[in-house]
Amino acid sequence: MTFDANDAAAGVDGIRREILDWREFGEAARSLASDVLRSGFQPDVVIAIARGGLLLAGAISYALGTKACGSINVEFYTGIDERLPEPVLHPPMLDAPALGGKRVLLVDDVSDSGRTLAKVVALLRDEGAEVRTATLYTKSHTVLAPDFDYRRTDDWIVFPWSALPPVTVEGAA
Repeated sequence: MTFDANDAAAGVDGIRREILDWREFGEAARSLASDVLRSGFQPDVVIAIARGGLLLAGAISYALGTKACGSINVEFYTGIDERLPEPVLHPPMLDAPALGGKRVLLVDDVSDSGRTLAKVVALLRDEGAEVRTATLYTKSHTVLAPDFDYRRTDDWIVFPWSALPPVTVEGAA
Protein backbone atom coordinates (compact mmCIF):
# COMPACT_ATOMS: atom_id res chain seq x y z
CA MET A 1 0.00 0.00 0.00
CA THR A 2 1.18 3.49 -0.71
CA PHE A 3 0.17 6.68 0.98
CA ASP A 4 -0.07 9.79 -1.15
CA ALA A 5 1.60 12.42 1.01
CA ASN A 6 0.84 15.17 -1.53
CA ASP A 7 -2.92 14.54 -1.36
CA ALA A 8 -2.77 14.12 2.42
CA ALA A 9 -1.15 17.47 2.95
CA ALA A 10 -3.46 19.94 4.66
CA GLY A 11 -2.65 22.50 1.96
CA VAL A 12 -4.36 20.46 -0.80
CA ASP A 13 -7.82 19.87 0.67
CA GLY A 14 -7.20 18.75 4.26
CA ILE A 15 -8.42 15.21 3.62
CA ARG A 16 -6.00 12.38 4.40
CA ARG A 17 -6.05 9.62 1.79
CA GLU A 18 -4.97 6.02 1.74
CA ILE A 19 -4.23 4.63 -1.72
CA LEU A 20 -4.97 0.98 -2.56
CA ASP A 21 -3.27 -0.26 -5.72
CA TRP A 22 -4.26 -3.22 -7.92
CA ARG A 23 -1.53 -5.53 -6.58
CA GLU A 24 -2.55 -5.02 -2.98
CA PHE A 25 -6.21 -5.34 -3.94
CA GLY A 26 -5.49 -8.86 -5.23
CA GLU A 27 -3.63 -9.75 -2.04
CA ALA A 28 -6.45 -8.31 0.09
CA ALA A 29 -9.14 -10.31 -1.74
CA ARG A 30 -7.26 -13.58 -1.21
CA SER A 31 -6.55 -12.68 2.41
CA LEU A 32 -10.26 -12.03 3.04
CA ALA A 33 -11.20 -15.32 1.33
CA SER A 34 -8.72 -17.14 3.60
CA ASP A 35 -10.21 -15.44 6.67
CA VAL A 36 -13.70 -16.55 5.63
CA LEU A 37 -12.60 -20.17 5.18
CA ARG A 38 -10.62 -20.22 8.43
CA SER A 39 -13.76 -19.06 10.26
CA GLY A 40 -15.60 -22.17 9.05
CA PHE A 41 -18.13 -20.16 7.03
CA GLN A 42 -18.76 -21.65 3.59
CA PRO A 43 -20.95 -19.23 1.61
CA ASP A 44 -23.48 -20.58 -0.88
CA VAL A 45 -23.50 -17.20 -2.60
CA VAL A 46 -21.42 -14.03 -2.62
CA ILE A 47 -23.41 -10.79 -2.91
CA ALA A 48 -21.78 -7.48 -3.81
CA ILE A 49 -23.04 -4.10 -2.73
CA ALA A 50 -22.73 -2.17 -5.98
CA ARG A 51 -20.78 -0.41 -7.07
CA GLY A 52 -17.92 -0.46 -4.57
CA GLY A 53 -18.19 -4.13 -3.69
CA LEU A 54 -18.47 -5.52 -7.23
CA LEU A 55 -14.81 -6.18 -7.98
CA LEU A 56 -14.02 -7.41 -4.48
CA ALA A 57 -17.01 -9.78 -4.47
CA GLY A 58 -15.92 -11.23 -7.80
CA ALA A 59 -12.33 -11.70 -6.62
CA ILE A 60 -13.44 -13.30 -3.35
CA SER A 61 -15.92 -15.61 -5.09
CA TYR A 62 -13.16 -16.85 -7.40
CA ALA A 63 -10.79 -17.31 -4.45
CA LEU A 64 -13.45 -19.28 -2.54
CA GLY A 65 -14.58 -21.28 -5.58
CA THR A 66 -18.12 -20.00 -5.01
CA LYS A 67 -19.81 -19.69 -8.40
CA ALA A 68 -23.11 -18.24 -7.23
CA CYS A 69 -22.81 -14.44 -7.22
CA GLY A 70 -25.16 -11.51 -7.21
CA SER A 71 -25.34 -7.82 -6.46
CA ILE A 72 -27.58 -5.25 -4.89
CA ASN A 73 -27.51 -1.61 -5.97
CA VAL A 74 -27.32 0.83 -3.09
CA GLU A 75 -26.52 4.53 -3.32
CA PHE A 76 -25.31 6.42 -0.28
CA TYR A 77 -22.15 8.38 -1.14
CA THR A 78 -22.41 11.27 -3.56
CA GLY A 79 -18.80 12.50 -3.26
CA ILE A 80 -15.82 12.61 -0.92
CA ASP A 81 -17.37 12.51 2.55
CA GLU A 82 -20.75 13.51 1.08
CA ARG A 83 -23.76 11.24 1.44
CA LEU A 84 -27.52 11.03 1.11
CA PRO A 85 -29.61 11.13 4.30
CA GLU A 86 -30.20 7.34 4.04
CA PRO A 87 -28.94 4.52 1.78
CA VAL A 88 -31.26 4.06 -1.21
CA LEU A 89 -31.87 0.79 -3.09
CA HIS A 90 -31.92 1.07 -6.89
CA PRO A 91 -33.02 -1.31 -9.65
CA PRO A 92 -32.35 -3.83 -10.87
CA MET A 93 -33.34 -5.36 -7.56
CA LEU A 94 -31.76 -8.42 -6.01
CA ASP A 95 -34.05 -11.47 -5.73
CA ALA A 96 -33.66 -11.47 -1.94
CA PRO A 97 -36.43 -14.04 -1.28
CA ALA A 98 -34.42 -16.60 -3.29
CA LEU A 99 -31.67 -16.32 -0.66
CA GLY A 100 -33.79 -17.69 2.20
CA GLY A 101 -31.92 -20.50 3.95
CA LYS A 102 -28.68 -19.70 2.10
CA ARG A 103 -25.30 -18.78 3.58
CA VAL A 104 -24.53 -15.36 2.11
CA LEU A 105 -21.24 -13.48 2.14
CA LEU A 106 -22.13 -9.80 1.66
CA VAL A 107 -19.21 -7.79 0.29
CA ASP A 108 -18.53 -4.05 0.06
CA ASP A 109 -15.41 -1.93 -0.34
CA VAL A 110 -15.67 -0.09 2.99
CA SER A 111 -17.81 0.02 6.10
CA ASP A 112 -17.64 3.76 6.68
CA SER A 113 -20.84 4.73 8.46
CA GLY A 114 -21.93 1.08 8.25
CA ARG A 115 -25.47 2.12 7.38
CA THR A 116 -25.39 0.58 3.90
CA LEU A 117 -24.15 -2.75 5.25
CA ALA A 118 -26.70 -2.66 8.07
CA LYS A 119 -29.57 -1.97 5.65
CA VAL A 120 -28.65 -4.86 3.34
CA VAL A 121 -27.86 -7.29 6.18
CA ALA A 122 -31.32 -6.60 7.65
CA LEU A 123 -32.95 -7.11 4.25
CA LEU A 124 -31.21 -10.47 3.71
CA ARG A 125 -31.77 -11.71 7.25
CA ASP A 126 -35.46 -10.79 6.99
CA GLU A 127 -35.58 -13.20 4.04
CA GLY A 128 -34.02 -15.96 6.16
CA ALA A 129 -30.44 -15.84 4.89
CA GLU A 130 -27.46 -16.50 7.15
CA VAL A 131 -25.27 -13.47 6.47
CA ARG A 132 -21.60 -12.68 7.06
CA THR A 133 -19.99 -9.46 5.86
CA ALA A 134 -16.59 -8.66 4.37
CA THR A 135 -15.02 -5.32 3.44
CA LEU A 136 -11.61 -4.12 2.41
CA TYR A 137 -11.70 -1.31 4.97
CA THR A 138 -13.53 -0.50 8.19
CA LYS A 139 -13.77 2.96 9.75
CA SER A 140 -13.68 3.38 13.53
CA HIS A 141 -17.07 5.13 13.63
CA THR A 142 -19.02 2.46 11.72
CA VAL A 143 -22.32 1.23 13.16
CA LEU A 144 -21.69 -2.22 11.69
CA ALA A 145 -18.22 -3.70 11.93
CA PRO A 146 -17.98 -6.42 9.28
CA ASP A 147 -17.22 -10.01 10.18
CA PHE A 148 -14.11 -9.83 7.99
CA ASP A 149 -12.02 -6.83 6.96
CA TYR A 150 -8.61 -6.33 5.46
CA ARG A 151 -7.63 -3.07 7.13
CA ARG A 152 -8.95 -0.35 9.42
CA THR A 153 -8.48 3.34 8.72
CA ASP A 154 -10.23 6.64 9.16
CA ASP A 155 -8.59 8.13 6.06
CA TRP A 156 -10.46 8.58 2.77
CA ILE A 157 -9.62 5.55 0.63
CA VAL A 158 -8.73 5.86 -3.03
CA PHE A 159 -9.52 2.58 -4.78
CA PRO A 160 -7.84 1.66 -8.08
CA TRP A 161 -11.19 1.44 -9.89
CA SER A 162 -12.33 4.91 -8.84
CA ALA A 163 -9.06 6.86 -8.67
CA LEU A 164 -9.66 8.57 -12.02
CA PRO A 165 -12.71 10.56 -13.16
CA PRO A 166 -15.17 8.96 -15.58
CA VAL A 167 -14.10 8.74 -19.21
CA THR A 168 -15.59 11.38 -21.48
CA VAL A 169 -15.90 11.55 -25.27
CA GLU A 170 -13.27 14.33 -25.23
CA GLY A 171 -10.92 12.19 -23.15
CA ALA A 172 -11.34 8.98 -25.20
CA ALA A 173 -8.40 8.05 -27.37
